[in-house]
Amino acid sequence: MGAKVSTGGSAKRGSYDTNADMNIIPFIDILLVLLIIFMVAAPIPTTDVKVDLPPPVPPPNMPDKPKKPTIVNILDDKQGGYQIFVDSELADPSQLEQVVLAHISQNVPGTPNRLLESIRVRADQTLPYGTVMGTMALLQEKNFQKISLVAEDAIPADQVQ
Repeated sequence: MGAKVSTGGSAKRGSYDTNADMNIIPFIDILLVLLIIFMVAAPIPTTDVKVDLPPPVPPPNMPDKPKKPTIVNILDDKQGGYQIFVDSELADPSQLEQVVLAHISQNVPGTPNRLLESIRVRADQTLPYGTVMGTMALLQEKNFQKISLVAEDAIPADQVQ
C-alpha cells in the first residue's frame, strides 16, 4: 500500500490517507528486463541452424510446353438447332465421346488417362441454357472429369437474334 498526500480541504495538514491503487512501476521494470533478455537470447539459436537446400533445378517430369485443351464448340445453326464441333471438327452428339477421346489423344499425346484431361466448352450466347448444360451432362456421363465453360465478352443487344 502506498500513501497519498492530502491536497487540502477538511483534512489536517500533513496527514496521509491510505491509497489502494496498485503500484505498477516494479511490474513494468520486470517486464522491460524480460523483454531485453528475450531480445538478446532469441537470435542465438537461429544463427546456429544450417540448412542445406538443393540447387534450383526444375523437376524432370515437367513438360516443356503446356497441355493443349480440347475445345468443344456448340454453335447455333440459325434454324432452331445446334451443331457440335470438337476442335473445329463437326461431331454428332451420339459419337461425341469417341471424337473427344480422339482429339485428346492428338492434343495430349502419351497421357495415361484421357478422361482426366481438360475439356473446355464454348457455346453461342443465343443457344438455350438447356442445350449447353445437356452437352456438358453428356460429357460427364461419359466420365470426363475436367469440363469447364469458356466465358467471352457479351455481344451487343442489337446483334442478338
